Amino acid sequence: MNYILFDGPYRNNLLPFTYTRPVADIRVGILTIRQKWESFLEYTTTTVTEDYLSDKFPMVEMEDNIMINASFLPNMEVVEVVKNLSHNQALFKGEDVIAFFTKEGEEVKDFSTFEAVEFAGDILTIENTWDIFSKNGDAIIEDFNLITKGRKSQPIPATVNTINPENIFIEKGATLNFATLNASSGPIYIGRDAEVMEGSMVRGPLALCNNATLKLASKIYGPTTIGPHSKVGGEVNNSVLFGFSNKGHDGFLGNSVLGEWCNLGADTNNSNLKNNYAEVRLWDYQTKGFAKTGLQFCGLMMGDHSKCGINTMFNTGTVVGVSANIFGSGFPRNFVPSFSWGGSKGFVTYKTNKAFEVAEVVMARRKEEFTAKDKSILEHIFEETKQYRRE
Repeated sequence: MNYILFDGPYRNNLLPFTYTRPVADIRVGILTIRQKWESFLEYTTTTVTEDYLSDKFPMVEMEDNIMINASFLPNMEVVEVVKNLSHNQALFKGEDVIAFFTKEGEEVKDFSTFEAVEFAGDILTIENTWDIFSKNGDAIIEDFNLITKGRKSQPIPATVNTINPENIFIEKGATLNFATLNASSGPIYIGRDAEVMEGSMVRGPLALCNNATLKLASKIYGPTTIGPHSKVGGEVNNSVLFGFSNKGHDGFLGNSVLGEWCNLGADTNNSNLKNNYAEVRLWDYQTKGFAKTGLQFCGLMMGDHSKCGINTMFNTGTVVGVSANIFGSGFPRNFVPSFSWGGSKGFVTYKTNKAFEVAEVVMARRKEEFTAKDKSILEHIFEETKQYRRE
């Protein structure tokens, strides 16, 4: 059986993160959504996504295919039902389709001709950007159980203070000394070749993914995910960094999501609570206005390749697009369009040739290549987001 992940109806709710990736490649918990499904299915998936992303994230169709809505996070119960779907069957949770069986070349316009199967169990879904951090605790727990089942952790060094050490898992190659790990409120996962520097204090749930670093005297409140090759210092609370992103110095990041290749300058702080304790509103790319989230705590949503200078201050519920460069004193506005250059005094367009030069240098430092496919994706985003900038 061939399994294909598709973006589903919530793709636009998940911008700016889905500008540069399919929904399947969002990281929530320890793993990306794709990695979760592949672990359960024991099968390599491909993707149905936007045309401009399809060169980097292609689809492979075979005679028999099960299409899976990537907004749903797998568990053993739902995976068993998905595996047993037969031709012209579709699995639903309420009004949303989880998965359906189709033959090669069949075009599915609606599910009126399908046999509907209702999934009665519990399942996590990622429908909005803020779900990435607000559901991250449950996702870490599920991934922790999946990854560590039947395996033994590396020994916890004698210099590390722990609470609930049985809820801590350390992969080979990880280094940590003179830190405090409190896993009483959720598991702590230390990935392969990750490092926890001296004086760090962690309260789980935490996912410190492979090759990630907690810098000296970091203060981490869970649920937090620090993606592969990311570096974090200062104070972080209930946030997700997808990977290859840095918050390397003092400053606060709370109830926030950073994509890949982001960098926060020293002493950058974000507000995650309004002074009047009112409900937070976030920029909505579909309505082109600010929409209610139902949340009292919500911080910064920053797309891939965006960066800010030292002492940057972000207001509660700020959305920053892809490849923005923010600097200067004062608060920038709550919505910073992709390819913007400036700060509280105003923005100009961040020209693609300059943005690409930076991306190439930044990625080369991590021995990653800024490919022609990456460039093509960013060129498309530049054109698509012109409507939000003052050119």
